[in-house]
Amino acid sequence: MNSSGIEIHPRKEAFKEGIEALTGLATSVVSDSLGRVVGAVGILPVNKSSVSVCGNAVTVSVRAGDNLLIHKALQMLQPGDVLVVDGGGDITRALFGEIMMTIAKCNGAVGAVIDGAIRDVESFEEHRFPCWARGVNMRGPHKDGPGSINVPISIGGMVIHPGDVILGDCDGIIALSSADALLGAKLGREKEAHERKSIQLILEGKYDA
Repeated sequence: MNSSGIEIHPRKEAFKEGIEALTGLATSVVSDSLGRVVGAVGILPVNKSSVSVCGNAVTVSVRAGDNLLIHKALQMLQPGDVLVVDGGGDITRALFGEIMMTIAKCNGAVGAVIDGAIRDVESFEEHRFPCWARGVNMRGPHKDGPGSINVPISIGGMVIHPGDVILGDCDGIIALSSADALLGAKLGREKEAHERKSIQLILEGKYDA
């Protein structure tokens, strides 16, 4: 970190095997399979229709209401990345909107997670760009810094490291390290199969609660 309070680290390469293994699984199933403690609290989907994403975390930490370092992070995004921003949970100013979303999408990002506010909500739906945020506010941000890129962050009670696998759907988001991603996928598939069997038994009137 320099004297201006700005810290920028290289993007972490994606754990492609883990991303492929987790794609399509429900966040609730994976969270349940890993002790029911994995997942962010209070970070909700912006999109009105069903959304699902699985990708590589590019992390950003900014001061409340300031998005200078998010602009820099947008330049570092690569296909398959998920932009994850720790805005301190502040929703007094939007950190992310249609212009930044368009840049992220054009650079190949598959989604964004903002622990703060966003704006231009309809554009996320229109362009089918998955986004999760803590709130919505039309007021624009400061652009002064400081901030950090590709450092460990915490959003909604969940620690996220650059290069973690981000899995998101209509219920919320979870982040898994490369060490946990394959285990989460394996256990998640097993639980998913068990739940499908339970639902079938319910439909047949054979379920024993």
